[in-house]
Amino acid sequence: MAKKKELTVEEKLTELYNLQEIDSELDKIEILKGELPEEVKDLEDEIEGLNKRIERLEGNVKELEGEMSNQDANIKESNALIERYNSQLDDVKNNREYEALTKELELQKLEIELSEKRKRDTQTKIDSKKEVLDGTNARLNDKKEALDAKKGELEKIISKTDKEEKKLHKDSEKQREKIEPRLLKAYDKIRSTYRNGLSVVTVQRNSCGGCFNKIPPQTQLEISLMNKLIICEHCGRILVDHSITGEVVE
Repeated sequence: MAKKKELTVEEKLTELYNLQEIDSELDKIEILKGELPEEVKDLEDEIEGLNKRIERLEGNVKELEGEMSNQDANIKESNALIERYNSQLDDVKNNREYEALTKELELQKLEIELSEKRKRDTQTKIDSKKEVLDGTNARLNDKKEALDAKKGELEKIISKTDKEEKKLHKDSEKQREKIEPRLLKAYDKIRSTYRNGLSVVTVQRNSCGGCFNKIPPQTQLEISLMNKLIICEHCGRILVDHSITGEVVE
């Protein structure tokens, strides 16, 4: 198997610059999308959280309504006992029986009062939970509308750029295969440092094309020779000569 030819520094810089050009085109597409992907993700997360909160609130309301049913059952039971005790009063044979039935009647009336109070307290809780639930549902609907709008905007952009973006990603992967891992690692590290994604830049009007700081004449001469990798002393970007870009120096 033939040994892979070692690239010259100039060739390495050219391949690196070509990668930068491809990745910059991908960056333009991301800029076109703007914050929409993150906004869509944030809205989806918020909607998921609101759905969970609604589910929890609905569960709370159901539990409270169960408590109301229990209190209604207690009241019904107490009323049945009161009716029975009242009928038994007609058949009492002595004061002791009368006092015992009277005491039971009073006890059941107290049970009813207590159950009624618990019902009122529970109803207050239900009303409060339902008020929060209504507000949460309204907020959920607003977020869903916002999500639909953001998704619509994003889908329009994607429909226009999807084909180009897929091609650029393939081109980027192919181009990366031409670059040695050490240099590629440095390129990615520098690229991730800056929001504009520029890792490889040309000298523009005697200045770095990334940070626009002046480059000494001697350094500019060394860059033009393209026999070694030169980094901007101010921003750390890789500097290349215009001759490998095909640009015309003004």
